[in-house]
Amino acid sequence: MELIKKGDLDAFVMQNVQVAILDEEGNDKAPFVSKIIQKTGLCPDGTHLRIYFDHMNFFAVPLTSAVEASEKEWAAFDQDAGLKYVIKKRA
Repeated sequence: MELIKKGDLDAFVMQNVQVAILDEEGNDKAPFVSKIIQKTGLCPDGTHLRIYFDHMNFFAVPLTSAVEASEKEWAAFDQDAGLKYVIKKRA
């Protein structure tokens, strides 16, 4: 596993994806939702990667999260919060 890099999600920007936030056991905190990632960017204090779904709605993942990535899926685990952020490309 690696830590987050801003470019990790470039292949997912402007793509149809499904996103979800899971707890440590892999249970949904919120169901998978279909979205299009508009852009990514760092938060002002440089501690989180923001993943934008439009010009103002985003979720933020701590840069210290461990990342697993493939061509079709990106997942980051925030050990402090016990949350896993998952982004999957839709077929």
